[in-house]
Amino acid sequence: MIDRETIVDHNPSAAKGLGYRVLNGMSVHTLVPPENLASFLKILSAGTNDHSVEMKFQKSGGLIFDVSITIKTLVTKDTSYNILVVQDITEQKKKELDLLRYSNVIHYTVNPIQITDARGVMVYVNPAFERTSGYSGSELIGHNPNVLNSGKHSKDFWRNVWITILGGKVWVGEVENRRKDGTLFQTELVISPIVDQKGNVAGFLGAHRDITEQKALERQLVRSQKMESIGTLAAGIAHEVGNPLTSISSLVQVILRTTEDEFAKEKLELIKNQINRITRIIRDLVDFSRPSSYVVKPTEINEVLRDALNIVQYGKRVKHIRFDVNLTPAIPKLHVVPDQLVQVFINILMNAVDALDETPGTISISTTARGQEVQVVISDTGKGIEPAEIEKIFEPFYSTKEVGKGTGLGLWVSYGIVKNFGGDILVESSPKSGSTFTVTFPQRGE
Repeated sequence: MIDRETIVDHNPSAAKGLGYRVLNGMSVHTLVPPENLASFLKILSAGTNDHSVEMKFQKSGGLIFDVSITIKTLVTKDTSYNILVVQDITEQKKKELDLLRYSNVIHYTVNPIQITDARGVMVYVNPAFERTSGYSGSELIGHNPNVLNSGKHSKDFWRNVWITILGGKVWVGEVENRRKDGTLFQTELVISPIVDQKGNVAGFLGAHRDITEQKALERQLVRSQKMESIGTLAAGIAHEVGNPLTSISSLVQVILRTTEDEFAKEKLELIKNQINRITRIIRDLVDFSRPSSYVVKPTEINEVLRDALNIVQYGKRVKHIRFDVNLTPAIPKLHVVPDQLVQVFINILMNAVDALDETPGTISISTTARGQEVQVVISDTGKGIEPAEIEKIFEPFYSTKEVGKGTGLGLWVSYGIVKNFGGDILVESSPKSGSTFTVTFPQRGE
């Protein structure tokens, strides 16, 4: 109890809590840190009944701690007193500060975070999760995380996850989810159970690390290593097959010149045609596996594209096709072999023609210079490529065409040529939605 600024009465807990034997006669100046004194005296002089405030007190040794004060006014005949009910809230404030720190870490981290209740219903997602998934928080909170399910993982997979986390254990693994726009993304996921004081699971915290780009780079590395191995193998196959094939071809030509049997000539012509087909395949294998013998020189990429287009766009098979050409002028010259690059674009354009299958459609060709790269984009409105086939289209002898209509080497050889110049080929496609080939080349100085 305080009379103006002097303590006139107190209970034992007040003295013990402040580190004194007796508080009577002590000024409140002793209990309040100097920086808080003015505001405390203002509160006392206000005379407001049942007024609550949080501030800091100091103990006898100078230790400052947090308190919650409820002030009541007792009015007597002669004077009025302020009765203070003081509660030490130091631990509570510490917990609040810790909670604020943790919540800020979760809210502002670059990694996607989601929190669910014990049933698996989302109660919180951080901004990084919204950015990664494409959904807003309002679209996710109150829903099960399976709204992001890509369908890749089996029921047994998720059953094992639930068995682990319901048992109070942390689950770590990689998952593939689907964004709001339908695109897939991969994350490394850690699910930690949130356990209450009684040991019951009250919810779960899911911390993601987006590894979509990492996975794409890993696939690209595996593909490059596979191509390198196949190139070495191709050189050996071409040598071993080429020599006996030359002998067979020579014998066929000798027999053709010496025989008068029409039946034999007809069959020998068939053999000759097949030998020529095998020879073309071997030539493609050799071209891919050995270093280029052509001369690298500064080349206008737009001119190379026009040359390829002039070869492809005339003929019966393209009469229903509209070519939409948008070549950016003043594209920096590339240090490449023009003849090889023409072959690359002819292969891609012919695949686009085949994808349209003599039906009306459009093939678009564009060039752009972005940063230190030049991009060539060739897209079609054809039948598209199945997801399972996209990863295989650059492999040798793999073709989506009917038997006899393609060797399956065109894109493989094209890939090797582009990689030889330090570039890359990327493909985006889906069934019935056409395909887009993006060929990138680095800009190099003289």
